[in-house]
Amino acid sequence: MRVILGPMEGVLDHLMREILTNLNDYDLCVTEFVRVVDRLLPEHVFTRLCPELLHGCTTRSGTPVRLQLLGQDPNWMAENAVRAVELGSHGMDINFGCPAKMVNKSKGGAALLQHPELIYQIVKSCRDAIPKDITVSAKIRLGWEDPQDCFEIVDAIEQAGATELTVHARTKMGGYKASEIKWEYIEQIKQRCQLPIIANGEIWNYQDGQDCLTQTKADALMVCRGAFNVPNLGNVVKHNQAVMAWEKVVDLMLDYSMYEIEGDKGLYYPNRIKQWLAYLRQEYAQADDLFRNIRRFNKAEPIIDYIQALKDQIK
Repeated sequence: MRVILGPMEGVLDHLMREILTNLNDYDLCVTEFVRVVDRLLPEHVFTRLCPELLHGCTTRSGTPVRLQLLGQDPNWMAENAVRAVELGSHGMDINFGCPAKMVNKSKGGAALLQHPELIYQIVKSCRDAIPKDITVSAKIRLGWEDPQDCFEIVDAIEQAGATELTVHARTKMGGYKASEIKWEYIEQIKQRCQLPIIANGEIWNYQDGQDCLTQTKADALMVCRGAFNVPNLGNVVKHNQAVMAWEKVVDLMLDYSMYEIEGDKGLYYPNRIKQWLAYLRQEYAQADDLFRNIRRFNKAEPIIDYIQALKDQIK
């Protein structure tokens, strides 16, 4: 079973990819989106978001990385898809699912779910522009508001020549509410569509993954938010591995802290570690205590000192 680490804008950067792929047997990572508007972007835009391009476009543990583009102009999307592939991306993914208001306001991401013909043009332009042996994938939601719209959207993507499709089983208006997940639509998509389908949404543990595969008949799974709640979720879902113990999570946070303060986002470290703790405390009660104790700190040093002291205390 393929398990893919999905993109999360502002969360899953290259440093987090290093951490999570070192822990998990992921088959692929998809990057945060590169925003395409009205020009061919310079190389440094791609390598800043995906420095793995400089090293065979794999993480240090060897997991392949695929760049994701977001935009609404078919010609410029194609131009930038060519550049990404020439730089070494393992295929090209197109974002038709981002529900962020700023993105949708500028007619990107999930806003395009209201325009299947434009989706067709974007995918076809990218498909026609890059070699046939290179994967062109797309990520969608079920629609803007009506999940029935997914069938026309999927048909547009398939007819345009995409290689595979990831379906987040909620509409844009469904947001991230658990009650809005509709895996049954993925099963219906599988019955109508010849493309390999990757199922995404509400996969938090091994049983969720098995239930999703059973209901949807999907070819693979993608995890996103859950990968931050449980750092070894990829292996939990793929191999039924036990959830990582809290003491191992503390070690991991210290490793992550070293990545962050030495990396290009070191100035943002306090916000980044607090952001991660906000996810971790969904699974670990201890993370909630840690979050409350460090939230007043706005410098890296006292936060790292506190986590180190916590590690020493656990020992």
